[in-house]
Amino acid sequence: MTLTVTALVVAGGGSTRFGADKLDQPLGGTTVLGHLLDSLPPDWPVVVVGPTREVARPVTWVREERPDGGPLAAIDAGLGHVDTDLVVVLGGDMPFAGPVARRLTETLTEALSDSDDFGVTATTVRGRSRGGHPLLTAYVTEVARTAMPRSPYAGRAGALLEAVPHLVLKVASDDLLDVDTPEQLEDARRRLEA
Repeated sequence: MTLTVTALVVAGGGSTRFGADKLDQPLGGTTVLGHLLDSLPPDWPVVVVGPTREVARPVTWVREERPDGGPLAAIDAGLGHVDTDLVVVLGGDMPFAGPVARRLTETLTEALSDSDDFGVTATTVRGRSRGGHPLLTAYVTEVARTAMPRSPYAGRAGALLEAVPHLVLKVASDDLLDVDTPEQLEDARRRLEA
């Protein structure tokens, strides 16, 4: 079964722990956000929810009705621009998540033929649970739309994930690295140099 996929990248936020726009920080000849976008499959459409930034890849830029409404509101805004079978929600501050996103969609595609799971999330913990990373999850698009809370503003990022039956895929902890602090940015740069 071949299903189409869109990457929905949550790229708003105030970068309060970082002190500047963390997604625009230099990383590997591009930026944190650029590194993530470059690592996604080239045939996937990409919807980025957040302020417009300079990126090399063609993307659709979207904003929530009320900017800074939180990641759940960003996902809700982005879903309105997705017209593929599956959607992968990613945090824009996760520069190494592209290959994991592909694995999530492959796992979900396989699961749909013989299970009632409509999502797959990444974790560094083994097993099947309600856990996982809400900003690194693949969903059946229509299921995600239906499961979205009525008032997504200021809602928890995990609320959508908790509403959708899903599998949990174990991945390497480095693949889940998110850049929230200058120290984590240095960790990401060291990974590229290794």
